[in-house]
Amino acid sequence: MDHFWLTDEQFAKIAPHLPTDTRGKERVDDQRVISGIVHVLKSGGRWADAPREVYGPKKTLYNRFVRWAAKDVWVGLFETLAQSGGPPAQVLIDSSAVKAHRCASGGKGGNKTKPLAARAVGARPRSTRSPIGSDARSSSC
Repeated sequence: MDHFWLTDEQFAKIAPHLPTDTRGKERVDDQRVISGIVHVLKSGGRWADAPREVYGPKKTLYNRFVRWAAKDVWVGLFETLAQSGGPPAQVLIDSSAVKAHRCASGGKGGNKTKPLAARAVGARPRSTRSPIGSDARSSSC
């Protein structure tokens, strides 16, 4: 299994933008934790799937990710790295495209209504029809 690890040069670029206002217990190695977070995000796996012997405890990875997300640290890092230039392939984090038919976003499609069993017997309808009517609806899908 391939493990992601920030190089010293990469970490040197982002280190000045990391928060330093921590209190209490000293933080564990930022380079190790950030490498673990990137590994989990790149692999699409769970926090528990990050190898403990490489990146440390899964709880540390998750907590650091969530806390820094609340402080907008990740947004600041991304903006800083994006403004520094370089090939776009190294700036993009994720990109995906899914093709779908133009009607895929709608419901069942069509403007056919299925009568309820109670109506077939002659019961009074529970709701009224829309004043717009079926003429205004598109029949393209």
